[in-house]
Amino acid sequence: MSKIYEMLATSFGLGYAPIAPGTFGTLGGVALAALFGWTWPELYLPLCLGTAAFLTALGKPCGDWAEKKFGRKDPGAFVLDEVAGYLVAVAWIEFHGWRPLVAAFFLFRLFDIWKPPPARQLESLPGGLGIMVDDLVAGAWALAIMAGLYLGAPEILGVPAATP
Repeated sequence: MSKIYEMLATSFGLGYAPIAPGTFGTLGGVALAALFGWTWPELYLPLCLGTAAFLTALGKPCGDWAEKKFGRKDPGAFVLDEVAGYLVAVAWIEFHGWRPLVAAFFLFRLFDIWKPPPARQLESLPGGLGIMVDDLVAGAWALAIMAGLYLGAPEILGVPAATP
């Protein structure tokens, strides 16, 4: 069971990147979002949100395990939270290709590092719950900015303007 937890917690080893493991871990979310968008575009939104919810449910026990294994709160190698948070950031109604995925990547990383309220406060929740929830909030902040761009300046993202 320990190997399964390690595989999930590190997102198949992305968390072992020698520098910026959170950034590398987020790439796991980018890969999933791209897979969902290009393979099942009609299911993009439910796949992003459903996978984020599923990973969050797995993240609680994996996070508890990771804190024991690595001997610290929110260890750097644990990046399942980045994958789940990123999937929240890109949970839009339709898939629009690489530009929005890249924009969401940078926005998510900004909010994950900055941790605006209530992310910083939720980070203090115990164990895997605290590890996961602050990244979901960072994803929600990124999604809010992405929604503003989609609705107010879609040309930045290279997407068609919304029609009323």
